[in-house]
Amino acid sequence: MKKFVLLLLTILLLMPVLDKAHAGGPPPKNVLKGVFTSVDREQHTVILQVDGSGKLKKLIVGEELALEEVPLGKKVLVSLDPHAGPNVIKDVSVMFMDMTVIKIFAFLMVGLIGGLLSGFIGSGGAFVLTPAMMSLGAPGAVAVASNMCHKFPKAMVGAFKRWKYGQADIKLGLVMAVTAIIGVQIGIKVQKFILNHWGNAGSNLYVSVVFVCVLLLVGAYVLFDAYKLAKGTGEEKQSSLALSLQKINLWPMMEFKVAKVRISAWITIPVGLMTGMLAATIAVGGFIGVPGMIYVVGASALVASATELIVAFIMGAWGSIQWGLSGLIDIRMTLLILAGSLIGVQLGALGTTYVKDYMIKLVMAAVMLIVAVSRGAKIPGYLADLNIGPVLGERLAFVLNTISFWALIAALAVAGVIITVAMIRGMIQAKVEERQQSVEGALPHS
Repeated sequence: MKKFVLLLLTILLLMPVLDKAHAGGPPPKNVLKGVFTSVDREQHTVILQVDGSGKLKKLIVGEELALEEVPLGKKVLVSLDPHAGPNVIKDVSVMFMDMTVIKIFAFLMVGLIGGLLSGFIGSGGAFVLTPAMMSLGAPGAVAVASNMCHKFPKAMVGAFKRWKYGQADIKLGLVMAVTAIIGVQIGIKVQKFILNHWGNAGSNLYVSVVFVCVLLLVGAYVLFDAYKLAKGTGEEKQSSLALSLQKINLWPMMEFKVAKVRISAWITIPVGLMTGMLAATIAVGGFIGVPGMIYVVGASALVASATELIVAFIMGAWGSIQWGLSGLIDIRMTLLILAGSLIGVQLGALGTTYVKDYMIKLVMAAVMLIVAVSRGAKIPGYLADLNIGPVLGERLAFVLNTISFWALIAALAVAGVIITVAMIRGMIQAKVEERQQSVEGALPHS
């Protein structure tokens, strides 16, 4: 095990040397950051003060963009269209939105419920928070970067809580985290490639399509498994796939005591890579990491959800450094969501001590499927922005945006209600059992 981890760490440390085009540094070549200082309506051009260098750059406003849509005095992410000519603007997104009292309150509440989910199922906060940030006005890339930045301190708190309850497998978490960090490097490159070629609209479309595909697939499977578990004895059993993989005796073999699993380290590599890659590209890795540890590695839902917090903490810290070097993190959103989620993650972790494993899976599946609807409603609009799909009428666009918003609200509400009710019931039942044991202990033995 030590040799295997040492080998992976060596590869990880050599990656920046072997690859000069590392994940950090400025944004892609066809994407600029800065502030518009002036607009020339006659020539249809604008002056951009480029972020970092402070240089003034003259840009041409493309035919698809009206001059009225060019915001002055605000930090923007500008996507250029190399096919239309040099320095032609294709898309403009305000990087750091104006904060209002309503938005501040919304971010705090979203963070609270996102943290509740993360503490309860080991993931879930991210695949709620990224769509929530985008729905409140953040560009896709900024939402992903800011979400990853808020994740690691929250995950650290949740991991510590779950470790104290004896639920987290530190060894499994560290092994998964090593490969997840490599996946983060790959994922950041994918996101930057999309920004470079299709701009912010392409990034939004990519985030939404991946959300819908993965959430529907994984959510449906987890829901079916939770249903079978609830109808059965209530005791969780290892999946047939995990049992088959555990029989593969391929060096190095690892034993994870808390998870009660002995398996080849090479089985964990694909799960870790996909977790890291998705975390970097769409700020979500838990809905791959948790089901992967359950159905591939063979850990229980309780242990998998706790161990995923360890992985999220390590790869979140690494990814935040990479995104920070690119200047795509909105620290205001990060701090607001973190403030709410630090409270929620502790309540969620406490709730796991009072519920059965199938309830964790039920919450995970319900939130995944509802969020898939929320993101799916936004896809036609993103296709229209890229001229791939038909232009949406005002009424249809309003209906789709309304469905997306209220589906997201429903996901947050469903998660909050299910977790709260399950936790209250569990606490009441635990107190009743404790009283019964006290009464039985006080009775004289015959």
